Amino acid sequence: MHGPSDDNRNGVRPAGAGAVRGQVAIQPRPKPAAPEDNKPKANIRSDTNLVLVPVTVCNPANQPVTGLEKEHFKIFDDRVEQTISQFGMEDEPVAVGLVFDVSGSMGTKLRESRRAAGEFFKIANPEDEFFLVEFNDQPKLVSPLGSPAEEIRNQLTFSQSKGRTALLDGVFLAMHEMKKTQKNRKALLIISDGGDNSSRYTEAEVRNLVREGDTMIYAIGIYETAGARSRSPEEMSGPGLLNDLCEQSGGRHFPAEVDELPDIAAKIGVELRNRYMIGYVPTGQQHDGRYHPITVKVIPPHGLPPLHAYWRRGYYAPSK
Repeated sequence: MHGPSDDNRNGVRPAGAGAVRGQVAIQPRPKPAAPEDNKPKANIRSDTNLVLVPVTVCNPANQPVTGLEKEHFKIFDDRVEQTISQFGMEDEPVAVGLVFDVSGSMGTKLRESRRAAGEFFKIANPEDEFFLVEFNDQPKLVSPLGSPAEEIRNQLTFSQSKGRTALLDGVFLAMHEMKKTQKNRKALLIISDGGDNSSRYTEAEVRNLVREGDTMIYAIGIYETAGARSRSPEEMSGPGLLNDLCEQSGGRHFPAEVDELPDIAAKIGVELRNRYMIGYVPTGQQHDGRYHPITVKVIPPHGLPPLHAYWRRGYYAPSK
């Protein structure tokens, strides 16, 4: 592994590198200038030829890495390498939907789950937008888009654990609420113990909705390690379900013990605000209406260890 001098020499450093162990910090964001009318939206599915792909890069310590340049990336559309025409690390306001599990299985996990949400909101900026969806037997939009972070924290104090788990329906409702935002950056944060035994929508339907949208999904999965033999099939499939949704969207799934929740939530807040934006015009300018898989490769600067990238796995091209 490389030492701090390697990072500094290359101008590349983990985001929040000055934080003490167990804490995550990020500098307050200055108020952004008014957006230009001709500024392209950070949307991987576009009616124009330009495809924009948000990418997060982490080092072996699982910290976001900033300071990389265009030449450190390669991007492929349908396995064909593309020419990167736009590149940057934009620091824009975000719209975030908290999708919060209040099913009966959460029980004693609710207290730390509330704390986790509180740590995430501590990194919020005044220009950010938030909303809250809770789910048990069915999902409920508790706080609509534009609700202050403090209001959502207060709402969570009234949450009670009961009922079954309609996780997929909760994600479906949150994806539709997200359509109301004008923000370029969008993300869902799911806090759940996984599994689904009450949804009307299927995994395939929700996966397609995630593929069609431009919302990154982060999930903190709180799984029981003891008594695995007594877990239901839905609970057993929970990690795979959350991992699939996150991977499709370019986000990340963090399995966690209950006492790890606050630190992981704060880490997600930092990562969400330290993403690269890569833009390209697909070779041939396809307007075929089909799903195009994307691959991103990172070439680390000299002296750095292998870096891992997270990106949205594809997009639907506009139809002719």
